[in-house]
Formats: sequence, C-alpha cells, structure tokens
Amino acid sequence: MQQDWEIRKRSDICTVSQHPFQEDEFFYTALYREGAGFRREDVTEEVWNNRPEEPVPFSFWRSKFEMPPPPPLEPLAKQDAESTLRRLIEENADTTKNARYILALMLERKRILKPMESTEADILIYERAQTGETFLIPNPHLSLDQVPEVQREVSALLGNAESPHPAA
Repeated sequence: MQQDWEIRKRSDICTVSQHPFQEDEFFYTALYREGAGFRREDVTEEVWNNRPEEPVPFSFWRSKFEMPPPPPLEPLAKQDAESTLRRLIEENADTTKNARYILALMLERKRILKPMESTEADILIYERAQTGETFLIPNPHLSLDQVPEVQREVSALLGNAESPHPAA
C-alpha cells in the first residue's frame, strides 16, 4: 500500500501542553493514522507518560531536543556589473568614465545590453533588451595599455564578484 506522506518537521513546542521544548530535553514523537494519512504529535515526556491508552500510535520514538541553528546571516549584497554601472551613471563622475565603459562592454558580452547605432563617436548607446532602458556611455577611447588598469579598477568596484575581461 503506497501512501503519500507530507513531511512535517518536528515542533518546537509540545503539541498537547504547548510547553516550549528546552535544549537537551527528551520528548516523544508519535504518528497516528488519520484518514488516508498520518498526524504527527511531539510531546514532552510528562505528557507521554500520562497519555491515554487510546488511540494507539502507529509509530513513536524518543528524541533529545536540540535548538535549531540560527538562520544564516544575509550575505552582503554583491555589487554586480549592472547595479555598479547604474550607480556610476547616476554619480556621473569624470573619474569613472573608463569604468563605465568597461562595465558596459561586460554587459554587452553577457547580452544584457545591446549596442545601438550612434551618430557620435564619443557616445555609445546601449539598450537593455528586457526593459527598453537606454544607457548613454561616454566613449573614453581607451588605448590597449590603459585597459589592464581600468580592469583592476572595475574589479575593485565589483569586489571581485565578476571578472572584468570584456575583450577576452
């Protein structure tokens, strides 16, 4: 006889007395047939020892309560290329012109930004395909010997979360 069983985690409190379980306290888990499925009860030893004879559990076991681990800390938000580019565009500092250019190239390679035709050689136009947003990026006309330094700058801005190798 095959039964679908909904997995239920143990309770942090006694199902009957509502007493919160304490670290290293023993308790009992009992499964009772109920309709086509099962009902789970987690109870203190005192409740278990004073339970009525009926209903008889389908299965039961004794366990030691361990406090669940605290939830993991939220990781610090990583600066990804797009959010970094948006921030730098908003700040519009001359000192980040090269970094904005490299970030736009990275996003172009990832097919997040799509290059559009521009009549000006000093301005690159990109469109974000999913949203239709337009990004205007000043073209710094970097020479090849400048690229490694700008890549290091972008890597620092991203916290090394992404590899800034647009030309690779």
